[in-house]
Amino acid sequence: MTPVRILALLALVVALGIGPAMAQPVTSAKSGVVAYLEGKVFLENEQLEFSTVHFPQIKEGNTLRTEDGRAEVLLTPGVVLRLGEKSSLKMITNRLIDTRLELVSGSAVVEADAVEKDTAVTIVCKSGTVGLDKMGIYRFDAEPGRLRVFKGLADVKLGAETVEATLVPGGKSISLDSDTATAEKFDIEDTDALDRWSSHRGMVLAMANPSSAKTAASRPTFNVGLGPGYGMGPGYGMGMGMGMGCDTWVWNPWYGVYTYVPCNGSFYSPYGYRYWSPYTVGRVYTPGGGGGGLGRGGIGGAPTNTGFGTVPYASPAASSIGTSGVVNASPSVSSASSSSMGSTSSSSAASSSAGHGSSGGGHGH
Repeated sequence: MTPVRILALLALVVALGIGPAMAQPVTSAKSGVVAYLEGKVFLENEQLEFSTVHFPQIKEGNTLRTEDGRAEVLLTPGVVLRLGEKSSLKMITNRLIDTRLELVSGSAVVEADAVEKDTAVTIVCKSGTVGLDKMGIYRFDAEPGRLRVFKGLADVKLGAETVEATLVPGGKSISLDSDTATAEKFDIEDTDALDRWSSHRGMVLAMANPSSAKTAASRPTFNVGLGPGYGMGPGYGMGMGMGMGCDTWVWNPWYGVYTYVPCNGSFYSPYGYRYWSPYTVGRVYTPGGGGGGLGRGGIGGAPTNTGFGTVPYASPAASSIGTSGVVNASPSVSSASSSSMGSTSSSSAASSSAGHGSSGGGHGH
C-alpha cells in the first residue's frame, strides 16, 4: 500500500472515530451481555473480571451467579437487570424479540426505561411467569418468591401458562410461591442495598446518555451485524430508526458504561433521570460546555420520589464489593463510600466526563 493510501486510510479512521470506538468490542443482537460487575461473579464455572474491552455474553442455558458480588446485565434496548449478592439467574432464550430468563435464587431488580413493541422480556421466578409491559422498576425475590412493582405494570401468570394473567401495577406486590395469589399494596419506601445500588447505577447510565446521544447525531460508526448507523462505539440492540444507532445500547468511553439512546424525543427514566435522543439533545447539550439537563435539576438532577433514598450502597467492611465504580473508565477503580447520591453525581460528572459536560448549569426540564 502506498504512503498516500495509508495516510488516506488513517484520515478516514480518525474522521469516523473508528479507532477509539472499536477498541470496545461488544456488539450483540441478543440479550444477556454482562456490562458491569463488582466482586465475585461467575458465568457457569468461570469467575468474571470487570473489563471495558471484554463483555461476556450469557448464552441460552447458561447460568450467571454471584457470591459477594453484583452484576448488571443488558437485556433488550432500554431494559437492564441488576443481580444482587448471592443470587443466580439462568438464560432461557436471549433473542431480543423474546428474552426469557429465570431467577433461580436471590434477588434482582429490572429497570425498564423503554419497552419496545418489537421486543419482549419475561422473568420466570418460582411459580410465576412475569411479562414486563411498561417502563418501570421491578424487584424479584426467590426466597420467598415475590414480585414488587415500584413503578410500571407487570403481567403475572401463576402456575400453568394457560391461566389468566394478573396485572400488577406500581405500588403492588404479589407472591410467586404458589399457583394462586392476589396483588397487595406494599411500602415503596421499604428498600434495601440492592434497590439503592440499582438506583445509583440508573443514575450513572443516564449521566452518560447526553454525550452519547450528541455524538450519535454527528459521528458515523458501524453497528457490526446490524448495518451502518451512528453512535459512540459499537451499538448493541435493534439499531432501529432511519439507520441511526438509536433505540439501542451505545458504549460511552468517557463514562465507561453502556447507555440507552432512544430515537425520538426525550423522557424521564423510572428513577427520574432524563434520556435524550440524537434529535433533541443538540438543543440543550454541547460537549465541553454548559450543563447536560439530565435530571430535573441538571446533571444528576433530583430523582423522583421512588423510595430509594439518596445514598448509594456502601458494602460492609467484610465485603470487597465497594460501591459501584461509578463513572470511572478504569476497571480497577472502585469508588469509596459517598455521603449522598447528589454529591456523587456532581463530583463524578466533573471528574469523569473529560470535558464532555459538567454537573452545573442544568436545564432542569
